[in-house]
Amino acid sequence: MVNPASPFGAFDPQNMFDPEKIAAAMRGQAVGTVDMGAMVEAQRRNLEALAQANQLAADGMRALAQRQAEILRQGMEQAASAMRTMLSPGSPEDKAARQAEIARGAFERAIANARELAEMTTRAQNEASDVIARRMAASMEELKAMVDKAQGR
Repeated sequence: MVNPASPFGAFDPQNMFDPEKIAAAMRGQAVGTVDMGAMVEAQRRNLEALAQANQLAADGMRALAQRQAEILRQGMEQAASAMRTMLSPGSPEDKAARQAEIARGAFERAIANARELAEMTTRAQNEASDVIARRMAASMEELKAMVDKAQGR
């Protein structure tokens, strides 16, 4: 039966992080000494990679926003031009043909713009995630080397 006062039963999560118990457990293992300087340097490189990935993501999103603004500006200009075209004199058949052409062009531009924006987003995400993936791989190698060194290998 679960005790509502202690849903973890006999397990006390606060004791899990008791530094004395952790130190005692590590003394019983053949861990060796850990090079704290190397650990700090590895964490510094991790933070640098994170900052670089964040910068790449921000730059990509800034470029995306700028391109969206440019697309909006072009769309407004094209809409104004379409209105002038539709208001110009001509037969109903000519106006219907122009309207169909304007609609077809607008649809094609919308598809092309959506594709371009999707590619820009994907490129920005890939650049940022590649930085993190490379750093993670390097970090795992560094950790393995630290453990090997600490164990005298």
